Amino acid sequence: MTGTILLTGAAGLIGRAVHRTLRERGDHVIAVDRSGGDEIVACDLGETHRLYDLAASATATVHCGAISGPMVARDNPYLIIQSNVAGTANILELARVRKMRRVVTCSSVSAYGNTPAGLDLVPEDVPLKPTSVYGASKAAGEHLLDGYALQHGLDGVSIRPAWVYGPGRTTDCAIRTMILDAQAGRSTHFPFGRDFYRQYVHVDDVATALVLALDAEKLPRRSYTITGGSYVVLAEVARTMKMVLPQADITMGAGRDPVDDVQARFDISAAKRDLGYSPKVPLEEGIRAYADWLAARN
Repeated sequence: MTGTILLTGAAGLIGRAVHRTLRERGDHVIAVDRSGGDEIVACDLGETHRLYDLAASATATVHCGAISGPMVARDNPYLIIQSNVAGTANILELARVRKMRRVVTCSSVSAYGNTPAGLDLVPEDVPLKPTSVYGASKAAGEHLLDGYALQHGLDGVSIRPAWVYGPGRTTDCAIRTMILDAQAGRSTHFPFGRDFYRQYVHVDDVATALVLALDAEKLPRRSYTITGGSYVVLAEVARTMKMVLPQADITMGAGRDPVDDVQARFDISAAKRDLGYSPKVPLEEGIRAYADWLAARN
């Protein structure tokens, strides 16, 4: 990969992993984030003039800057729209004006909402029917990218990760709760989830997918779903947790997560075919690395 890469959301969970991946292979990265940080320039996505100045030499963008999940800013939907929809529009317009080679945006499986009944594998082309403002903001960002591609010829692609976990995650997450409780000697009880399926993906696998999408010579699609390759109920996640942390005491009730979508297994064959993507971090290994990170941090 040659040229200079603008990376937004560089201080976030996924952005940090992408930043590390790009730097380790020697890319020149203009890393920005609203909060700033080590080797990261403080810049909000709404600061368009500053973005244009910072990105004067950028030839491609990996756009991770956003409200990061349906569990964040639930009581402030306008902030979600401002960050995820208007912020994405600003990045797409910047890429159009600067004639960038490609924009890779980090979407989410929340854009799907509840997946259609009767599907064993969910392809990318099913209708997007988000059930939250966050999911709707990600679907809107994808539609904006499609519009820029069709009307203005912008080369762009959306990557839809499933539930992202791993070192660096500080927002609410069932895996994080289980780890922190076990490390503190507390029991964990969820009133739901024993038979509820979820598809986790390690943050390093998501970063790999984003960089593969950035590097690909040609992309026949404008959206790809990324999972860790597993499709397990939360009770199985708890059993895996006890393999890593034997002291974990976890109980669960039956039923779905009341704030999550019911989703069948996602088909990741398109990402394997077109990007060369294959998940590398098994759930047990990922939980162990996350537990080590949380223990060191706390």
